[in-house]
Amino acid sequence: MVKKNINYKFQKRIDNNIKIEPRDDMPDGYRFHLIRQISQHAHSEVIGMQPEANWITRAPSLRSKKILLAKVQDEAGHGLYLYSAAETLGASRSDLINKLHLKEAKYASIFNYPALTWSDIGAIGWLVDGAAITNQVSLQKTSYGPYSRAMIKICKEESFHQRQGFEIMIKMSQGTKEQKQMAQDSLNRFWWPSLMMFGPHDSDSTRSERAIKWKIKRESNDFLRQKFIDKTVPQADFLGLTIPDKKLKWNEKRNSYDFGEINWNEFWRVVNGGGPCNQKRINHHINAHKDGEWVRKALIKYSEKYDK
Repeated sequence: MVKKNINYKFQKRIDNNIKIEPRDDMPDGYRFHLIRQISQHAHSEVIGMQPEANWITRAPSLRSKKILLAKVQDEAGHGLYLYSAAETLGASRSDLINKLHLKEAKYASIFNYPALTWSDIGAIGWLVDGAAITNQVSLQKTSYGPYSRAMIKICKEESFHQRQGFEIMIKMSQGTKEQKQMAQDSLNRFWWPSLMMFGPHDSDSTRSERAIKWKIKRESNDFLRQKFIDKTVPQADFLGLTIPDKKLKWNEKRNSYDFGEINWNEFWRVVNGGGPCNQKRINHHINAHKDGEWVRKALIKYSEKYDK
C-alpha cells in the first residue's frame, strides 16, 4: 500500500512537470531506467571521441586541428557530466565502466563505424551530432533534474559541433570534383547509421512507453527520426549532395518526407557487437582506462591526505 502511494504521488509530480531530484522518493524502475539511459549516453560521448581523436594530427590546417581538439575535449566533458548525473542515482562510475568493458552496457551504434576520410569528420559533425541535438534538445525537459540541467550545457556545445561538421561539408562539396565525391561518399556511409541512432520503431521499443509516461523521454523515436530527416534533407540539397535513399520523397499531405526502410538487421548486428569497429572501440577504452589507473590512485591518495 505504501509503495502504491509513493508511485501515485511520484506520477502526480511527473504529470505536473515538477523535476525529480536525487533525494526524492522514486520507483525503482524509474531509477534503473535512468541509470541505464544516462550511462549509455555517457559511454557514447566517451567512445565517440575515438574516431575523431584519430584525425586531430591529420586535420588539413592548424585551425581545423584546434577546432577538432576542442570538440573532442567537449565530448570528454559531456561524459563527465553524465557519469556524475548517474552517480546521483546511486550508481558507481567504476561499475558502469566495468559493465561497458564486459559488453554488458551499450553505447550509440554509430560509433562502431570507421572514420576513413577527413570528410567523414564533417559527416559525423553534421549528421551524427545533428541527430544527437535533435534527440537531446527534448532531453533538456526530461523529468530528472540533474540530467535535464546537464543537457542544457551539452546541447549548446553539440550545436557548435554540428556547425563545425557542416562547415567541413560545405568546403568539401564546393571544392574539387574529388573532394565533392569524398563528401558524397561520407554521406552515403553515414546517412543510414545516423537514422539508426534514434533507436528502433516505437512499436518495437520495449522501454519507450514507460519512459514517455515518466517524461524521461519527451518525444518518441519515430517522431525524432522524422524531425531529423525533415531538417537535414534541405541541408543536403544546399550542399549539392544526394541523400542515398531512392524512396525519399516530399509528402505534401503530411508536410514531411517519406523515406525508405532502415536495415534493422544491420542495426541489431552492430548493437550486439558485430559492427566494423565494436571490438576496436572497447579494446582502446580498456587500454586507456588501464593507462590512467595511476592518476586515479594518486588522486585518491591526495584526497585521503588533504581532505580530512
